[in-house]
Amino acid sequence: MLLKYLLPLLLLVLLRLPVAAQFYSATDPFAHTFSIVARDPATGEMAVAVQSHWFSVGTSVSWGEAGVGVVATQSFTNKSFGLRGLALLKSGKSAQQALDELLTNDEGRDVRQVAILDNQGRVATHTGKKCVDMAGHQQGSQFSVQANMMLSDKIWPAMAKAYEHNAQLPLAERVLTALDAAQAAGGDIRGRQSAALLVVRGTATEGPWADRLIDLRVDDSAAPLPELRRLLSLNRAYDHMNAGDLAVEKNDMPKAIQEYQVAEKMFPQNLEMKYWHAITLANKQQVPAALALLRPIFKQEPNWRTLTERLPKVGLLTVTSAELKQILAL
Repeated sequence: MLLKYLLPLLLLVLLRLPVAAQFYSATDPFAHTFSIVARDPATGEMAVAVQSHWFSVGTSVSWGEAGVGVVATQSFTNKSFGLRGLALLKSGKSAQQALDELLTNDEGRDVRQVAILDNQGRVATHTGKKCVDMAGHQQGSQFSVQANMMLSDKIWPAMAKAYEHNAQLPLAERVLTALDAAQAAGGDIRGRQSAALLVVRGTATEGPWADRLIDLRVDDSAAPLPELRRLLSLNRAYDHMNAGDLAVEKNDMPKAIQEYQVAEKMFPQNLEMKYWHAITLANKQQVPAALALLRPIFKQEPNWRTLTERLPKVGLLTVTSAELKQILAL
């Protein structure tokens, strides 16, 4: 008779116990992937680069703050590790101390993969024992590569080798060589879908809006790494455009024209780069040179002529009425 009453009570207790296999929340992003965290010892810049067969991997895996460090949190991703890890670094903890504290109270530590790099170049990496094979990581001087759910165990060694052998490249391009090497070695066993690249300054400035030097994402693509490289090249071209604008502010027209021309050569199909180059020339009383640039632009897309007509009203085009008429007649 006693067993009759104890069985329902025992079942009730068992039902309330947590299931041992559920290490993670159902809302945790399923970001099985390969990534790299790295610091350039010459500039202090820090980067995270990642590719995965998962939508918008950059919104889950990569985190960084200028003057503080970078974090890659993946596998069954605990997104809180990003902001919490950076906060721990900012409080003065080393990369290893920050990682240890994050994992201490995490019931899902066995299915996590995390890499942290601090502003001194120290790295700490964790690959949980229940991450999906093939999974592992490798550390080097001021960098760490990590991967899980890979086709083979050759992936992260290939990443480390590529990164170490391309020290002559800027940090952004250098970390992309590691991703390319991972993909060439077989990559994610499921294929590829998204990629991201984040680069922050080594030292924070008074303008934090300028401290993210590069922040690029390819959220869904059949070839995310080639697209990420294209975006990085475009980013570099716009850096030259910005340098040209700065030269104009300083009234250094030779420097401005040089920068604009470099940008245009990188992306000759981009009409906007040529257009603002032309407007700058016109504003510096070099109308004939501006006309030469504007003529093919207007021919290809007449809306640029309409935009030009609107610029004098807001002070972006400061030519005479006669010169404006000449420009609009193209």
